Amino acid sequence: MSLIPATFADTVAGRPAEPSVSGDDWLATLPRLINEVLADWDLQLEGAAMHGECAIVLPVRHADSEAVLKLTWPHTEAAHEHLALRAWDGDGAVRLLRADPHRWAMLLERLDPVNLSTAPLLEGCELIGTLMRRLDRPALPQLTRLSQLATDWEALCAQGSAAVPRRFTDQAQSLIRELRSDDIDRSLVHQDLHFANVLRAQREPWLAIDPKPVAGEWEFAVAPVVWNREDLTASAHNVRNHLRLRLGLVCEAAGLDEDRAAAWTFVRVIVNALWGSDHAPWVTRMITIAKAMTD
Repeated sequence: MSLIPATFADTVAGRPAEPSVSGDDWLATLPRLINEVLADWDLQLEGAAMHGECAIVLPVRHADSEAVLKLTWPHTEAAHEHLALRAWDGDGAVRLLRADPHRWAMLLERLDPVNLSTAPLLEGCELIGTLMRRLDRPALPQLTRLSQLATDWEALCAQGSAAVPRRFTDQAQSLIRELRSDDIDRSLVHQDLHFANVLRAQREPWLAIDPKPVAGEWEFAVAPVVWNREDLTASAHNVRNHLRLRLGLVCEAAGLDEDRAAAWTFVRVIVNALWGSDHAPWVTRMITIAKAMTD
């Protein structure tokens, strides 16, 4: 039986090289890579593989203790994940036990496969804000900087798309200029901290995973809490109030500036709309969120 779930192979297949190897080429080498790392690190498999969008996670036993082996398709956002986890050292995040950046391999403490989507929404928002406060550290020098992302996004908004009304891209450009500051790159930030990236744990109730770290400010990181859980957004009586409540709860728990968080969320969802401009339902969803972030 293959170690690689077909659902994972389908997710990675066809992805272009980013920066070094395509999804198809990486998948072709993955079985050998798994066996090599298992042997080199003296790991024994203990169950079926799990996966997300870009990584496969194998339950293993190491030196009589439970762990997981995570192997990630090489892509820019995940290049420094091991550095962020090492900096946090298990304080609010999954603990890194071992890493081989050249093979995009990490040995991590084993968490329960239950994420924060199972908790009540408002409780989840408050907990994510608390995790943001705990994870705050000075930025690491190796990380992509928010100031550079902002420059790239301003250019993307200037280019625009026929699928995204110009008033939204113009407003996003204006907000980017307003949000720039001398200390915009000050913190180590988990830029994808949302309900599915917080798992139940043994040593603590909940821990963050899959950081995709950047050097930035935490107001920038609130957006994924707002755009995830689309099932709840779609059923909300008043979408604006619902989304602003999420944002406000996260900011209060994290000690963040709510106006800056709303502005960054507007920018990020318009950038998302531009990236996915060939998919009309996605653009509509992102623009709905952008409208909720404006007064």
